[in-house]
Formats: sequence, structure tokens, C-alpha cells
Amino acid sequence: MPSALIIFLVALVVSVILGMIAALMMSTRKDQQKRALSIIAGEAVVSGEDAERNSRDKRRADLAKKLQDSNATKSKKSAEIKDKLQQAGFANVPVKNFWIASILSGTIVTLLLLSLSLSKVIVVLGAFVGFFGLPRLFLKFKIKRRQKKFLEDFPDALEAMVRLLKAGMPVGEAISMVSREFTGPVGEEMARVYDEQKIGITMADACLHAAERMPITEMQMFATGIAIQQQTGSSLSEILTNLARVIRARFRLKRKVQALSSEAKSSAMIIGSLPILVASGLYAINPEYMYPLFYTLKGKFFLGGAIFWMSVGGIIMRQMINFKV
Repeated sequence: MPSALIIFLVALVVSVILGMIAALMMSTRKDQQKRALSIIAGEAVVSGEDAERNSRDKRRADLAKKLQDSNATKSKKSAEIKDKLQQAGFANVPVKNFWIASILSGTIVTLLLLSLSLSKVIVVLGAFVGFFGLPRLFLKFKIKRRQKKFLEDFPDALEAMVRLLKAGMPVGEAISMVSREFTGPVGEEMARVYDEQKIGITMADACLHAAERMPITEMQMFATGIAIQQQTGSSLSEILTNLARVIRARFRLKRKVQALSSEAKSSAMIIGSLPILVASGLYAINPEYMYPLFYTLKGKFFLGGAIFWMSVGGIIMRQMINFKV
């Protein structure tokens, strides 16, 4: 009897599973039939102006999707070393050279710490910082400086491009002329856009690639304007004129913010440097007075706490005066 009951339960479970699979297959088949009928009905209705409107909407949707995909993948690509090298202006530098420089940096920092006879923990942390931190900090510094230089010349380049377009020159030739007239990051990026266009890449895609190499809002606005002009055929000179005006207004606002926040930055620097200057002065005048702070367990504890809280305060003050425009 128990065996018969077990067989019955197994058969019941199997029948339930098979029923659920059959129901899913039937629902999937019904959905496919409904989708096919809707497509057929839609194709039967679409004609004349509707077809043109749908094609226009499709082009706009493709453009919006392309811009969204470029912005979505930009954050992933910016984490790669190759993209960081391009953003810093080292497009021709292989990635292996970066890792070689990282190894050299880590080795130099490690040897320097070992020569100072510091503890093994500090040596290991210093080697980690020298290998992973210093090269990336250098790249970040170069990227920011290149972007700043680009923003200083970009409005003038846009205005020069507008004058060339109003004179009847094509967009590609105007970009080529700007790449020859301007030096620095602006000339480099415009030359790359022109070169990509010559090998068959569309102007919109070439500008999107330039926006990936120069990930700032102004360059993304330029790439968006070029892409919209390529799709809709609007006046490019008017778009670039408005863009140059917006960039100059943003640049003035950034400088105004820097001027207003300069007092807070100076106060933060003075407050942050006072403990170091006072401790250094006391140690130079009376080393025995500062001896417990550096050579006792309680003194090291207080010194570590002071450094930690000073760092927290500096980070908080930096965030308070770091305005995004």
C-alpha cells in the first residue's frame, strides 16, 4: 500500500509538471500569433505619410539610442587604462608601457621605504600605492590639465568653424581647417575627427568617438549637435554659435565660483597646515617635549586619531567648496 501511494504521488507530480510545460508552450504560441497579427495589421495600415513618419521616428530613435549607448558605455570605458591614456593625450603609448612604469614606480617607492628602515606594513602599503596609485594619479592630473586646455580654446574653435561654414565651406573641410589652425588638444581631436571621416566613418560617429576621448559636457554637446544636424539637416552654424555662447557662459560661471570659493579654500589650507607647522616648530625647539607623541603607544594613538580626523575634516571642507558647474 505505501508503494502504491508513492507511485501515485510520483505520477501526480509528473502530470502537474507536464501540464505546466504544456500551458507555457500554449501561452508562448498564442503570444507569437498575437505579435504576428499585430505586425501584419500594422503593415496593412501603414502607407504614404505614415510610412514616412515612422521612418523619421525610427531615425530619431536610433540616434537617441546611439547617444544613450555611448553615454552608458563611457563610464565602463573610462575605467580602462587604454582610454585613460587616450584622454591624457598618450594615444600612441602602448598599455604595456603603463604597466612597466607602474612596476618601476612601485619598485622605487619600495626601495625608498626600505632605506628608511620602516616597518614591513608601511613598506607593503607604500609598494601598493607606488604600483597602483601614483601612475593613475599622474594620468588623472594629465587628463584634467588637457581638458582645461581644451576648454580654453574650444569656443574660439567653434566660432572659427561657424565663420567657415557661413563662407560656404563643408563641415569636413571646416573641421580640417580648425585642426590646422589650432594647436594642443583642440587641434588633435579635430584632426582625429577629420581622419576618421576620411576612412569612411560618419561625422556623427567620429564626433562621438571624440567625446569619448574628451569626456566633458561641452564636447558631448558638440557631438550631439553634429549628430542632430546630420539626421535633421538643421543649420549647423546656428547650433555651433549657441554652443560657443553656452560654453563661454559656463566658463565664466566656473571662474566666478572659483573666485567666490577662494576664501574658503585658503581657510581650509591654513587650518590644515597649522597643526603640522606647530608640531614641527615644537619638535625643532624642544624634541623631548614631542618625544611621547612619536615614541609611546598612547602618543601614537593620539597622533593617528589626529591625522584621521584632520583628513576627514579636509575631505568635508573640500566637498563643501567643490561646486559642479
